[in-house]
Amino acid sequence: MRLSNKRAVVTGASSGIGRAIAEAFAREGAAVVVNYARSRARAEGVVEALRATGATAHAVQADVADAVAVETLVDEAWALLGGIDIWANVAGADILTGANAEHADLVKLARLIDVDLRGTMQCAWAVAPRMQAQGHGVILNTSWDLALVGMGERNPEMFAATKAGISGFTRSLARSLAPAVRVNEVAPGWIATAFAEEHMADDYRQWVIGQTPLGRFGHPEDVAAAALFLCSDEAAFVTGQTLKVNGGLSS
Repeated sequence: MRLSNKRAVVTGASSGIGRAIAEAFAREGAAVVVNYARSRARAEGVVEALRATGATAHAVQADVADAVAVETLVDEAWALLGGIDIWANVAGADILTGANAEHADLVKLARLIDVDLRGTMQCAWAVAPRMQAQGHGVILNTSWDLALVGMGERNPEMFAATKAGISGFTRSLARSLAPAVRVNEVAPGWIATAFAEEHMADDYRQWVIGQTPLGRFGHPEDVAAAALFLCSDEAAFVTGQTLKVNGGLSS
Protein backbone atom coordinates (compact mmCIF):
# COMPACT_ATOMS: atom_id res chain seq x y z
CA MET A 1 0.00 0.00 0.00
CA ARG A 2 1.26 3.45 -0.94
CA LEU A 3 0.53 5.08 2.43
CA SER A 4 1.06 2.12 4.71
CA ASN A 5 1.58 3.24 8.34
CA LYS A 6 1.08 6.90 7.42
CA ARG A 7 -1.07 9.20 9.55
CA ALA A 8 -3.14 11.79 7.72
CA VAL A 9 -5.47 14.69 8.47
CA VAL A 10 -7.90 15.89 5.79
CA THR A 11 -9.77 19.13 6.44
CA GLY A 12 -13.24 19.52 4.99
CA ALA A 13 -13.49 15.76 4.63
CA SER A 14 -17.18 15.20 5.35
CA SER A 15 -18.14 15.41 1.67
CA GLY A 16 -16.98 16.04 -1.90
CA ILE A 17 -13.31 16.23 -2.72
CA GLY A 18 -12.25 16.07 0.93
CA ARG A 19 -14.15 12.83 1.46
CA ALA A 20 -12.68 11.32 -1.71
CA ILE A 21 -9.16 12.18 -0.54
CA ALA A 22 -9.79 10.71 2.91
CA GLU A 23 -11.11 7.52 1.29
CA ALA A 24 -8.12 7.28 -1.05
CA PHE A 25 -5.66 7.75 1.82
CA ALA A 26 -7.40 5.11 3.94
CA ARG A 27 -7.59 2.68 1.04
CA GLU A 28 -3.83 2.96 0.64
CA GLY A 29 -3.14 2.21 4.30
CA ALA A 30 -3.23 5.55 6.11
CA ALA A 31 -4.93 6.21 9.42
CA VAL A 32 -7.12 9.26 8.83
CA VAL A 33 -8.62 12.11 10.83
CA VAL A 34 -11.74 13.38 9.08
CA ASN A 35 -12.06 17.06 9.93
CA TYR A 36 -15.38 18.87 9.61
CA ALA A 37 -16.73 22.27 10.60
CA ARG A 38 -20.48 21.68 11.04
CA SER A 39 -21.55 18.43 9.36
CA ARG A 40 -21.02 16.05 12.25
CA ALA A 41 -23.41 13.39 10.96
CA ARG A 42 -21.78 13.33 7.53
CA ALA A 43 -18.28 13.20 9.03
CA GLU A 44 -19.25 10.31 11.29
CA GLY A 45 -20.73 8.58 8.25
CA VAL A 46 -17.39 8.90 6.48
CA VAL A 47 -15.60 7.48 9.52
CA GLU A 48 -17.99 4.54 9.73
CA ALA A 49 -17.47 3.79 6.04
CA LEU A 50 -13.69 3.89 6.42
CA ARG A 51 -13.72 1.72 9.52
CA ALA A 52 -15.90 -0.80 7.70
CA THR A 53 -12.98 -1.35 5.30
CA GLY A 54 -10.62 -1.98 8.23
CA ALA A 55 -9.09 1.49 8.25
CA THR A 56 -8.36 3.57 11.32
CA ALA A 57 -10.42 6.77 11.20
CA HIS A 58 -11.61 9.50 13.55
CA ALA A 59 -13.86 12.55 13.15
CA VAL A 60 -12.64 15.81 14.69
CA GLN A 61 -14.56 19.07 14.55
CA ALA A 62 -12.83 22.38 13.90
CA ASP A 63 -13.56 25.47 11.82
CA VAL A 64 -10.21 26.16 10.15
CA ALA A 65 -11.03 29.89 10.12
CA ASP A 66 -10.61 29.82 13.92
CA ALA A 67 -6.92 29.86 14.88
CA VAL A 68 -7.57 28.46 18.35
CA ALA A 69 -9.68 25.64 16.90
CA VAL A 70 -6.89 24.82 14.47
CA GLU A 71 -4.36 24.44 17.27
CA THR A 72 -6.80 22.15 19.08
CA LEU A 73 -7.33 20.15 15.89
CA VAL A 74 -3.60 19.58 15.55
CA ASP A 75 -3.35 18.56 19.21
CA GLU A 76 -6.30 16.14 18.99
CA ALA A 77 -5.22 14.63 15.69
CA TRP A 78 -1.65 14.16 16.91
CA ALA A 79 -2.90 12.42 20.04
CA LEU A 80 -5.36 10.19 18.16
CA LEU A 81 -2.90 9.15 15.46
CA GLY A 82 0.34 9.26 17.43
CA GLY A 83 1.74 11.83 15.01
CA ILE A 84 0.92 13.36 11.64
CA ASP A 85 2.71 12.50 8.40
CA ILE A 86 0.28 14.09 5.92
CA TRP A 87 -1.92 17.16 6.20
CA ALA A 88 -4.37 17.89 3.37
CA ASN A 89 -6.03 21.32 3.36
CA VAL A 90 -9.30 20.87 1.49
CA ALA A 91 -11.82 22.83 3.58
CA GLY A 92 -13.45 25.67 1.66
CA ALA A 93 -16.19 28.23 2.24
CA ASP A 94 -19.56 27.97 0.53
CA ILE A 95 -20.64 31.30 -0.97
CA LEU A 96 -22.79 29.85 -3.74
CA THR A 97 -25.72 28.03 -2.16
CA GLY A 98 -28.57 28.78 0.24
CA ALA A 99 -28.38 31.88 2.39
CA ASN A 100 -24.66 32.16 1.66
CA ALA A 101 -25.41 33.10 -1.94
CA GLU A 102 -27.43 36.13 -0.78
CA HIS A 103 -24.64 37.78 1.19
CA ALA A 104 -23.03 40.98 0.00
CA ASP A 105 -19.86 40.54 -2.04
CA LEU A 106 -17.56 41.80 0.71
CA VAL A 107 -19.11 39.36 3.20
CA LYS A 108 -18.52 36.50 0.75
CA LEU A 109 -14.96 37.65 0.16
CA ALA A 110 -14.24 37.83 3.86
CA ARG A 111 -15.49 34.28 4.38
CA LEU A 112 -13.41 32.95 1.48
CA ILE A 113 -10.30 34.62 2.84
CA ASP A 114 -11.01 33.40 6.38
CA VAL A 115 -11.64 29.75 5.45
CA ASP A 116 -9.80 29.06 2.23
CA LEU A 117 -6.73 31.27 2.49
CA ARG A 118 -6.20 32.04 6.16
CA GLY A 119 -7.51 28.60 7.15
CA THR A 120 -4.97 26.92 4.88
CA MET A 121 -2.17 29.08 6.25
CA GLN A 122 -3.18 28.58 9.88
CA CYS A 123 -3.33 24.80 9.50
CA ALA A 124 0.01 24.64 7.73
CA TRP A 125 1.70 26.91 10.24
CA ALA A 126 0.27 24.91 13.15
CA VAL A 127 1.36 21.48 11.95
CA ALA A 128 4.64 22.36 10.21
CA PRO A 129 6.84 22.77 13.33
CA ARG A 130 5.85 19.29 14.54
CA MET A 131 6.58 17.79 11.13
CA GLN A 132 9.96 19.50 11.06
CA ALA A 133 10.73 18.25 14.56
CA GLN A 134 9.97 14.66 13.55
CA GLY A 135 12.06 15.11 10.40
CA HIS A 136 9.42 14.49 7.74
CA GLY A 137 5.95 15.41 6.54
CA VAL A 138 3.80 16.37 3.59
CA ILE A 139 1.38 19.30 3.34
CA LEU A 140 -1.12 19.38 0.49
CA ASN A 141 -3.10 22.52 -0.34
CA THR A 142 -6.07 23.02 -2.66
CA SER A 143 -6.15 25.81 -5.23
CA TRP A 144 -8.36 26.19 -8.33
CA ASP A 145 -7.44 25.68 -11.95
CA LEU A 146 -9.17 28.85 -13.13
CA ALA A 147 -7.28 30.93 -10.58
CA LEU A 148 -4.31 30.39 -12.88
CA VAL A 149 -6.03 31.70 -16.03
CA GLY A 150 -8.90 33.85 -14.76
CA MET A 151 -12.68 33.71 -15.14
CA GLY A 152 -15.08 36.61 -15.42
CA GLU A 153 -17.88 37.65 -13.02
CA ARG A 154 -17.79 38.56 -9.36
CA ASN A 155 -17.89 35.17 -7.59
CA PRO A 156 -15.12 33.68 -9.79
CA GLU A 157 -13.05 36.84 -9.24
CA MET A 158 -13.20 36.26 -5.49
CA PHE A 159 -12.44 32.54 -5.80
CA ALA A 160 -9.55 33.23 -8.16
CA ALA A 161 -7.98 35.83 -5.89
CA THR A 162 -8.26 33.62 -2.83
CA LYS A 163 -7.02 30.46 -4.51
CA ALA A 164 -4.16 32.30 -6.21
CA GLY A 165 -3.09 33.37 -2.75
CA ILE A 166 -2.96 29.73 -1.73
CA SER A 167 -0.74 29.00 -4.74
CA GLY A 168 1.71 31.71 -3.74
CA PHE A 169 1.69 30.49 -0.16
CA THR A 170 2.31 26.90 -1.30
CA ARG A 171 5.41 27.80 -3.27
CA SER A 172 6.77 29.98 -0.48
CA LEU A 173 6.06 27.45 2.27
CA ALA A 174 7.74 24.71 0.25
CA ARG A 175 10.96 26.72 0.34
CA SER A 176 10.59 27.49 4.04
CA LEU A 177 10.06 23.87 5.10
CA ALA A 178 12.48 22.06 2.79
CA PRO A 179 14.09 19.63 2.98
CA ALA A 180 12.20 17.90 5.79
CA VAL A 181 8.65 18.75 4.69
CA ARG A 182 7.26 18.75 1.17
CA VAL A 183 4.46 21.17 0.21
CA ASN A 184 2.38 20.91 -2.97
CA GLU A 185 -1.11 21.69 -4.20
CA VAL A 186 -3.81 20.31 -6.42
CA ALA A 187 -5.78 22.71 -8.62
CA PRO A 188 -9.08 21.11 -9.62
CA GLY A 189 -10.99 22.25 -12.67
CA TRP A 190 -14.70 21.55 -13.10
CA ILE A 191 -15.49 18.73 -10.67
CA ALA A 192 -18.86 16.99 -10.29
CA THR A 193 -19.42 17.91 -6.65
CA ALA A 194 -22.84 18.33 -5.06
CA PHE A 195 -22.93 21.96 -6.21
CA ALA A 196 -22.40 21.06 -9.86
CA GLU A 197 -24.92 18.24 -9.68
CA GLU A 198 -27.65 20.10 -7.78
CA HIS A 199 -27.30 23.81 -8.61
CA MET A 200 -25.70 24.16 -12.03
CA ALA A 201 -28.05 24.72 -14.96
CA ASP A 202 -28.03 22.01 -17.63
CA ASP A 203 -27.04 24.39 -20.43
CA TYR A 204 -24.08 25.67 -18.40
CA ARG A 205 -23.06 22.12 -17.56
CA GLN A 206 -23.06 21.25 -21.26
CA TRP A 207 -21.01 24.36 -22.01
CA VAL A 208 -18.39 23.29 -19.47
CA ILE A 209 -18.20 19.82 -20.99
CA GLY A 210 -17.82 21.34 -24.45
CA GLN A 211 -14.93 23.52 -23.25
CA THR A 212 -13.09 20.62 -21.62
CA PRO A 213 -10.81 18.64 -23.95
CA LEU A 214 -11.51 15.34 -22.18
CA GLY A 215 -15.24 15.96 -22.65
CA ARG A 216 -16.54 15.51 -19.13
CA PHE A 217 -16.58 16.88 -15.63
CA GLY A 218 -13.93 15.56 -13.30
CA HIS A 219 -14.90 13.44 -10.34
CA PRO A 220 -13.75 13.91 -6.74
CA GLU A 221 -11.86 10.64 -7.17
CA ASP A 222 -9.80 12.22 -9.97
CA VAL A 223 -8.58 14.87 -7.56
CA ALA A 224 -8.03 12.24 -4.86
CA ALA A 225 -5.77 10.26 -7.20
CA ALA A 226 -3.61 13.34 -7.75
CA ALA A 227 -3.54 14.04 -4.01
CA LEU A 228 -2.52 10.46 -3.32
CA PHE A 229 0.43 10.74 -5.70
CA LEU A 230 1.64 14.04 -4.23
CA CYS A 231 1.39 12.73 -0.67
CA SER A 232 3.06 9.39 -1.37
CA ASP A 233 6.75 8.54 -1.58
CA GLU A 234 6.33 8.38 -5.36
CA ALA A 235 6.49 12.19 -5.25
CA ALA A 236 9.53 12.27 -2.96
CA PHE A 237 11.33 14.73 -5.28
CA VAL A 238 8.30 16.97 -5.85
CA THR A 239 7.72 20.11 -3.79
CA GLY A 240 6.37 23.60 -4.43
CA GLN A 241 4.33 22.35 -7.38
CA THR A 242 0.75 22.68 -8.63
CA LEU A 243 -0.88 19.64 -10.21
CA LYS A 244 -3.86 20.73 -12.31
CA VAL A 245 -6.71 18.21 -12.43
CA ASN A 246 -8.79 19.85 -15.13
CA GLY A 247 -9.35 17.58 -18.11
CA GLY A 248 -7.03 19.80 -20.15
CA LEU A 249 -9.19 22.91 -19.81
CA SER A 250 -6.39 25.43 -19.19
CA SER A 251 -3.42 23.43 -20.45
